[in-house]
Amino acid sequence: FHTFSEGTNIRAWLFKILTNTWINSYRTAQRRPEEVLTESVTDAQLAAALAGSPIELASAELAALEAMGDDEVRHAMEALPDFQRVIVYYADVACFRYKEIAELMDIPVGTVMSRLHRARRNLRKRLAEAAVARGYLGSGQDDGTAA
Repeated sequence: FHTFSEGTNIRAWLFKILTNTWINSYRTAQRRPEEVLTESVTDAQLAAALAGSPIELASAELAALEAMGDDEVRHAMEALPDFQRVIVYYADVACFRYKEIAELMDIPVGTVMSRLHRARRNLRKRLAEAAVARGYLGSGQDDGTAA
C-alpha cells in the first residue's frame, strides 16, 4: 500500500495492479518454452512449430482481442487508435466510470468523454459496414454515425 495515495480511487488503483500483474504473467508465459514429452512429438510437428515461431512476442492486449469470437469486432477494435481502444476497454468491458478512467489515464474527464464518444462512433461505423456485408443492414440504412 506504499504507492496508494490517500484520497484517490482505490478501485482504479487495484485494477491497475491487477492489469499489470496479468500482463506480466502473460509475457512470462510467452517467453517460457512449451514443454512436451519428446516421445509424442513428430518431425512434422517440430518443423511446424519452428516455422511458426513469432519473431516478436504478442502483447496481452492482442491476446484479449484474439479471444474475441467475432473477427469483425476484433478487427474494428484493432483499427482504433491505442488511446481509444484503452478507453473503450475501461468503459465498456471493465465498467469503469468516467472519473475512474480519467484517474487511470491521468487525463481530464472531458477528454475521456470525447475520446470514448469518438471511439464508439468509429466502432459503430466499422461494425455497420460489417453488418451490411453480412446482410444484417441494408446499404441505405442509418448506421448511427451521423452527427
